[in-house]
This record gives sequence, C-alpha cells and structure tokens, in this order.
Amino acid sequence: MSDCSSCTVRGRAICASLDAGELAELGRMGRRQRVKAGHTLLWEGDDAPLVANVLNGVLKLVVAASRGREQIVGIVFASDFIGRPFGKESPYCVTAMTDAEVCIYNRDSFDAFAAAHPHLQQKLLRRTLDELDRARYWMMLLGRKSAGEKVASFLLEMAERLPAEAGLPVGSRGAFELPFGRQQIADILGLTIETTCRQLTRMRADGLLDLPSRREVVIRDRQAMTLIAG
Repeated sequence: MSDCSSCTVRGRAICASLDAGELAELGRMGRRQRVKAGHTLLWEGDDAPLVANVLNGVLKLVVAASRGREQIVGIVFASDFIGRPFGKESPYCVTAMTDAEVCIYNRDSFDAFAAAHPHLQQKLLRRTLDELDRARYWMMLLGRKSAGEKVASFLLEMAERLPAEAGLPVGSRGAFELPFGRQQIADILGLTIETTCRQLTRMRADGLLDLPSRREVVIRDRQAMTLIAG
C-alpha cells in the first residue's frame, strides 16, 4: 500500500485530480519501489504488466538501434507517469539513470480504476498529448539542430524540469545539479562526449553559464542561451 497523503509529487502527478476517498482506493492498489541506477523496469517489446508514477530520480526511455546500440527517446522525472495504460507491450525500455523511487500499480487494476474515474482518464489523455508534443520536439532536437543548439536546448529544459539546487549562486530556475554525467548527456543528445564537453566549455568561456563542478550548472544569460537554442 502506498501512503498517498505524504507523497512528494501529490500535487503534480496524474492522481492530483482524485478526491480523498479515490486517493485512498488508489493507494491501496499501489506499492513503492526503489530502483537502482542501471536497473530496467520495463523492456521494449515485452508485456508491460505495470504502470508507475515517478516519485524521485530520473529514468530514460530507450529503443534498440542497429548493431546493439540504443537510442534514448525520452527522459522522465519526478511526477511523470511511465507505462502503457490500456495497452499490452512496452514500446521502449524504461531504465533508471539515477537511483529512483516509483509508485507501481498493476496495469490491469489501474486500467479498471481509470475506466471508473473519467476525470483520471482525462488527466491521462492530457499527459499523453504533452508527451506527444515532447516527442515531436525531441525529433527536431535530434534531427535538425546543431550541436550547440542541442546542448543549449537540453540545459534550458533541465533548468525547468529539475529542482533548484540549494546553495548555488543564482535564482531557482537558473541553478541546478544534473543527475547524470557528460557521457550520458552526449548519449541523450546523440553527440560524442568530446563535442558535448567542447560546447559546454565554449558556453562557459562566453559567459553564458558557470560549471562549479562536473554536474552543477548555473545559467548566467538565459536570453542568450535561448537564442542559441533556436
């Protein structure tokens, strides 16, 4: 059983539309599970017996490419929903990039609950449309943007999606700590690690950002970064 009343993403997850009684019913269906970095929660092409809310951490959505390579097609953060309600097979692998915690539901039980609560179905539909918009943007990011545009777009999105890092020297939407390293950023953007590091170094030299450590980022000039992102 999941204690929904103390959930840190209660106001942002799909269950935000439920009243106290509905939330208690859903809570009895769920269970919290910790997921170690590198662990795969769902496999591409396999039956997907579960759906889940992400409570904390970062996970990646991956599809297999040729010669054993993988392509990251999306990233999910706290409050995001993963899995395929009203479906059977998973279209991608869901793998933790960092240690994470999720609230898991049996897919069949969740589907039955959603069918009985139309406002939850509407929330799922809105989430699906948001994901579709994000996927279209991702296609443009990977297929049409230059290396500099990709890195700038990625950093701006991370500033929006990640919590502000306490103690870093600028406002809440400009300072954050990345939950993954440079190689993972390169993999996400379809770049080499050399190109990724070169772009970050150039942006720092131009005064657009500071890099206090390997994972801390401080965006100094958001307007210029937005222009670079295109």
